[in-house]
Order: sequence, then C-alpha cells, then structure tokens
Amino acid sequence: MFHKFNKPIDSIPLPTKFTCPFCYEPHLLSLMATNQVQQYIQSREDWTEELQQGKMFGVLVVKDPNGEIGFVSAFSGQIQGKNIHEYFVPPVYDLIAEDGFFKPEEAKISAINTRIEELEQNAIFSECELLQNEINTTLDAERQRLRAAKAERDEKRKTTLSEQELQDLIRESQFQKAELKRLQRTLQEKLQQIQNQRDTINSEIESLSQQRKTMSHELQRKIFEHFIFLNAKGESKGASEIFGETMPPAGAGECAAPRLLQYAYRNHLQPIAMAEFWWGRSPKDHIRRQGSFYTACKQKCEPILNFMLQGLDVEENRFSESYDLDGMIQIVYEDESLLVVDKPTNVLSVPGNIPQPSVYGWAKKKYGDVYVVHRLDMATSGLLIIAKNVDVCRNLQRQFENRQVHKKYIALLDGIVQHDKGEISLPLRPDFDERPIQVVDYEYGKTAITQYEVLQRKNGRTLVAFYPQTGRTHQLRVHSAHPDGLNCPIVGDTLYGKPEKRLQLYAVEIRFTHPVNGEEMTLTIKNDIEF
Repeated sequence: MFHKFNKPIDSIPLPTKFTCPFCYEPHLLSLMATNQVQQYIQSREDWTEELQQGKMFGVLVVKDPNGEIGFVSAFSGQIQGKNIHEYFVPPVYDLIAEDGFFKPEEAKISAINTRIEELEQNAIFSECELLQNEINTTLDAERQRLRAAKAERDEKRKTTLSEQELQDLIRESQFQKAELKRLQRTLQEKLQQIQNQRDTINSEIESLSQQRKTMSHELQRKIFEHFIFLNAKGESKGASEIFGETMPPAGAGECAAPRLLQYAYRNHLQPIAMAEFWWGRSPKDHIRRQGSFYTACKQKCEPILNFMLQGLDVEENRFSESYDLDGMIQIVYEDESLLVVDKPTNVLSVPGNIPQPSVYGWAKKKYGDVYVVHRLDMATSGLLIIAKNVDVCRNLQRQFENRQVHKKYIALLDGIVQHDKGEISLPLRPDFDERPIQVVDYEYGKTAITQYEVLQRKNGRTLVAFYPQTGRTHQLRVHSAHPDGLNCPIVGDTLYGKPEKRLQLYAVEIRFTHPVNGEEMTLTIKNDIEF
C-alpha cells in the first residue's frame, strides 16, 4: 500500500501544516502522487469503462516509521463491486466482505423489494381501473338513454292524454329510475369485489414497505456500529457518536479521505499532505472534471474528518475560521443612508449556519443596525451595497426585484469561449446534500439568465464580462463551467473547476438610483486579474 515516489523528492520542502481538506491548494508532493496514481488508473484497462462513469480518488503523502516519504491512495465507494484492490488502502470497514453481515441482510431487503415490485405489477390494479372506466361508460350511456326517454315523455305530456296514459308514463319513469339504481348497485358490487382484492394487495405492500424501512434502518445502524474512526491523538469514535442524534448519511466513511487517514493511523504513518481528484465523466447534475482536485464533501465527510484530524497541525480553513476584517474591507462610497464596499474574497456577505466572519458582522459592529441589500458568493469579491436604515433597504430591494440595478462582473475563464457574446439560460437549484453547490435542473430549477461578452483570449484562457439578468446562487460559476453553458470554469473555482490562489471573479460595477436623492449612481472598481 505504501508507494515510493518515482522521481527524486529530496529538494522538495515538506508542508509546515497538514492539508485542510475543505479548502486547499495541492502540495507539490500531492501533485506528484496524483500523477502516479493516474498513471496506474490508466494502466487498468479492465476498469476503463466503469471509471468513465466517474469516481473520486485520493492521495495521502506520509512518512513511515523509518522516516521515508511516500504516499498511499484510495478510492471512494467500490470498483468492480469490491472495496479492496491491491494498489489502494482498504476501507475503514469492508461491509461487503463475504463473511460479513451486510450481504445476507441486503439480500433480505432486496427480496422484499422484489416482492413489492411483483405486487405492484399485479393485474388487479389495471382490472380495477378498467372496470371503473367501464362502469362509468355504462352508467353514462344509461343516463343518456333515460334522459332521452324523459324528453319523449315530456313531449307526450304536451298532448291530450287519458288518466291511464299519464299513470303509464309515471310508472315508466319510476321503473327506469329503479332499473338505473339496480344497475348501479350491481356494478358497484362487482367493483367492490375487485377493490377488496386490490386493497388486500395494497395492505401487503404497505406492510412490506414498513418492514423494509425498519430493516434498512436497523442495517444502517448496524453498519455504523462497525465504522470506528481513529484520529492522530490515538482516540477512536464510532460514526453514530460522531453524527450525534442524526443518523449518519448512507456512504459516510466510504469516501477516500477517511480511508486514507484511517490507514495511516493504523499503520503508524505520519500524514503530511492530502488531495482528492475526480476521474471520469462529470455527473449530469454536478460539475466534475477529470483530473481536477476537489474538497471533501460536507454532508458525509466533514463531521468524520473534523474528528480524524484532531491531533494534526492543520492548515487554516479560510471558509470557517474567524478573521479580523478591519483593514480588509475597503469603503468605495458612503453617505448618511448607505455605503458600498469592496468585499474581499472568502468572506461571507451575511452570516451562515456556522460562525464565520461576514461583511454584515463587520458593518454592524462599525455602524450598528445595518442591512445588506444583496449578496455576493463567499469566493467572489467586489461591490456590495449596505443600507443604514430599513427604508433605504426596502427601496434598494425593490430596485433589485424590478431589475433596475445593473451589475457587471469580470472573470477569467479556464478555456477558450467560442462566441464573442451571447446569453446563457440554465435553471439552477441547490444540491440539497452538498450545499452550497448548485446543479442545473430543467424540471425544478429556477430561471437563471446571464449575458456575456468576450474581452480577450490568450494562452488558453478567456477574459469575459458578465451581465447577470437574475441573481441565483453561484449563477456565473455554474453558467461558466457547465457543458451546456460556456464549458469553461472560472479560474480558481474550487467547486466547479480547478483550485488556484483565488476565484477570478470580480463584481466591478454597479448602477442604481440613490434611494434618497434620486441620483443615478454608477460605482466601479478595478480588478487584479493577471492575464
């Protein structure tokens, strides 16, 4: 499992701190290890078709007890239906081992699934529907016939009739109504018999579904009892304890990063640097590029890794650590009613779910009650409007809602954009399992429209101006990176492209009407894109 580097590394300084898995630039040793792993992946022709579907891999640079520097590697999930392959570290727990409990329990659940599918395909459901339609058709025809007979009787009543003839018409009407009721009753009894059979099957389906839910829950609980994670302090903790009252999500602990750290701790290897990369095609809803590095997932990995990293000297997480923003935020314009600031990269516009520095927090500390009128993504820098009272805030928000505020962004894209200008329309929604990632969803996504103009092309990159017509989260980032958009991610986009020093996206201009004096305001700043 321990691999030596195939090139000399003596001249490469080791990192002073271990990689923060949620915000990092790969160390040179991680890049070298990744290159060797990718060479191995490409040599496995028997894996080619499966890996083209897409899979995350990871490398961990380590020092062995003799002081030798090397690396270990891992993959997320399974390859060819197995957790264990010679080149990679084993899983934290091999739940699909032949002598384990998982396969027999999974087989029982699969048998229930098969039985439910069989029941759902029972002909009684279609028979019930067909009979209901037949009854409706029969009764409609009979009612139509009775209406015609009634119309005929009504015409006869307009003529001179004997008392006997009138009584005959009444009896005919009563008889036809009674016949309709008898027909309805007969048909309903026939339908009820089939519905009873259907209800019996539905009850069995409901019972099996509940049984499946209980068994699945119990199996998940049992699985996570066997996932015991280690940290650098020598402590251990189970998945259920790590996630607390929340049931760990399916697949927790099966990603590359926890596997790598677990193997290192078990085998007395000192973790030095880590990186995870994608191999294969991008999923339909997410944006993944072969060979690009990605941060660890939040839903499944963050709680686990936060425990496993304890005892290591880890790089600062720029996305979660507290910053002193004084001196970082530049005021572009200010008067008694509002101010416009140049928000730095990697600073929130408003507070999130966990304590992090934000422009709102900085402004509130400085000015008291304030209102951030709109937002910029955490990684995006540029112009942000802050209202000093609620009336100003409401006025500016109305301008945004009515699309009376115009914004211009400058971005450097990784790739060559073919057309000089155009419009991108890709509907977006959040990935509810991996916030804040956004996905393109033509069925449930919200309208997102971006106009763009190419400013310059050079060295395989494109400088563009963006004019967003809507304000969806990560709109410009997804519209740039998605294959149905420009297919050129913004340079430095850790979520949808490749990490670099920073996201090369700047909100450089904003135009709006001053909410108090009615003056047309146009504010601009420069960007520091090196192109």
